[in-house]
Amino acid sequence: MTDDLLDHARPGPLTRLRTEQLALTDGLPDDPVGVCAAVRSLFIQPVDALPLGVPEARIAEKDIRPVSELIAALTALDPAPLHRPRMPHKRVVGSCRHFATLACALLRARGTPSRARCGFGTYFVAGRGVDHWITEYWKDDERRWVRVDTEHLDKDYVQRPEDLAPGEFLTGGEAWQRYRQGLVDPRMFGVAGTEHAWGPHEISGNTVRDLAALGKREMLPWDEWGRMTEAYQGGTGPEYDALMDHVAETCAVGEPAALRRLFGHDDLLVPADLVG
Repeated sequence: MTDDLLDHARPGPLTRLRTEQLALTDGLPDDPVGVCAAVRSLFIQPVDALPLGVPEARIAEKDIRPVSELIAALTALDPAPLHRPRMPHKRVVGSCRHFATLACALLRARGTPSRARCGFGTYFVAGRGVDHWITEYWKDDERRWVRVDTEHLDKDYVQRPEDLAPGEFLTGGEAWQRYRQGLVDPRMFGVAGTEHAWGPHEISGNTVRDLAALGKREMLPWDEWGRMTEAYQGGTGPEYDALMDHVAETCAVGEPAALRRLFGHDDLLVPADLVG
């Protein structure tokens, strides 16, 4: 299959570059971390964009899902190849998801297995897990997935952002398992800059988003589907918690058939209108 849900060396519907965009990847570094480092200078967070005079109308760029459209927006501002750093006002306004997903797309374009992961960084605020996305790539000689904080490769939040240590980033499912085992306080997991977006519902939301990303549906951090909205509103109970237990365990084990069954589950399936 040319677009198998679990073939992470090939693009998915949101990480496929247009044919004419492939030339823009010429000049990118050969190593995966170098690719991630190049992506770091292509986006700017909304909170940083407005003080620099970026028009408020451009903040809507953060809602772009397909990488091909992100690249189109980027080259409309500056047609240079993607390895060329942009001045801040020439960067696309985006979130951590955009950094992680573009890096993933560029790695897949050259056949390197890569995944965008949704979860929580534990290194931004002491004692808290802050909503965040990172990039993973497969390091064949070590037979492992390497986690890269693409957005923050130039920061000193951790000693090695190019190879995050266990526990520095927790996927949604990993955080959910720790919560259910009583190892973490769920009220300490949520979205920076908010008062309300903390707690078990934030962990379950990122558990569903991370499952979708494993199936090459890298959604926006605020996309909701299935019973996610109900969960955020406190309307779910033990049955949904048990489903999240199953999702978290399945993502941790990574057994292909079990993952595919969850991708098609009525409460987890990403709607076609969010992918197209």
